[in-house]
Amino acid sequence: MSAEIEPARQADEPLGLYVHWPFCASKCPYCDFNSHVTDHVDHTRWQAALVTELETLAARIGPRPLSSIFFGGGTPSLMEPDTVAAVIGRAQSLFRFNNNIEISLEANPTSVEAGKLDRFQAAGINRISLGIQALNDPDLKFLGRTHSAAEAIAAIEVARDCFDNVSFDLITARPDQDLDDWLAELQRAVALGTDHLSIYHLTIEPTTPFHALHARGAFTLPDDDTAATLYEATRDTLMELGLATYEVSNHARPGHACRHNLLYWHYGDYLGIGPGAHGRLSTRNSNGLLAKTATRTHRAPSIWLDRVERDGHALVDDLPVSRDEMLTEATMMGLRTTGGLSRDRWRALFDAEPETLFAADRLGDLIDEGFLLLDAGGLRATDDGRLRLDAVTGHLLR
Repeated sequence: MSAEIEPARQADEPLGLYVHWPFCASKCPYCDFNSHVTDHVDHTRWQAALVTELETLAARIGPRPLSSIFFGGGTPSLMEPDTVAAVIGRAQSLFRFNNNIEISLEANPTSVEAGKLDRFQAAGINRISLGIQALNDPDLKFLGRTHSAAEAIAAIEVARDCFDNVSFDLITARPDQDLDDWLAELQRAVALGTDHLSIYHLTIEPTTPFHALHARGAFTLPDDDTAATLYEATRDTLMELGLATYEVSNHARPGHACRHNLLYWHYGDYLGIGPGAHGRLSTRNSNGLLAKTATRTHRAPSIWLDRVERDGHALVDDLPVSRDEMLTEATMMGLRTTGGLSRDRWRALFDAEPETLFAADRLGDLIDEGFLLLDAGGLRATDDGRLRLDAVTGHLLR
């Protein structure tokens, strides 16, 4: 691990923990996440390695309050509940759990995985996020999902019985998607009793099977205008149904926003363990200003496992983040949320007011055009600004 900049021991600032489980039962054709299909997982070795890397990385921080744990992947519901319990238990001994700590796990809604939800609840999970993606069988088949719509609905019902906080994902901007059909699907989703919906537009990533199929003309996606209409209709419909938009892709009932993801978007600190996991830890530079250290572990599961067993961790990046990089990251993350970043947060991160951090003409242009708001509360994007956020942040930061 790097010895050039020692992470600050900020005893009162909450910390998040991300745990990456890299294995899936099958690979979806749109997915470019660090996920791998394998016939055999040595769960005993993996449990020990996850706990070991957690111990190694926690030693550099000290017993800070832990506000959230997120088991992502991959498909974490393929983990043994005993492994989940072991990681949570060790985290509790290494950190100070907040009284209302949020502990999330992503799960697929197959009958096998849904049958384990009560055991995950007993292991310490208190928030479940189901990868539903669609509520009709033809679209599920196109997306390469291994569950049916009926299984998805049954899994939601099981999750509601086990957890007070249930979220699920849907994918929009599918080929030939009809707006009225999509709005009906949203209404059906909300009627199932979810507290939180993550709505992602289907995108074509270069390393995925969909990339080659799309290039050959096997299917087409909605054009930009249609995608924008779907986005705006989604936002307005879910607002009417009681799930307010709080981030570009996320909508929740009051009190059910994902606190772990909000920590990312507010540019807070988090540890990342497991293959390919990223982390950001607060540091102090030579001038006493807040900085960040970026960590990343090896992506390949077998190499990660070997290195953790040999060295106690599998870090491949452990580097200071420059002030310019910090500003880019904080801006791109913070403007995704409806509240943006408060003035207090800008001061905590940069010891400066937001208007002093950006070129006045670029900031002024975006405010005048109705894409950004800057007031006593802080800096945030408008609805129109979030609709074209890549262009907005690109102009602001160039």
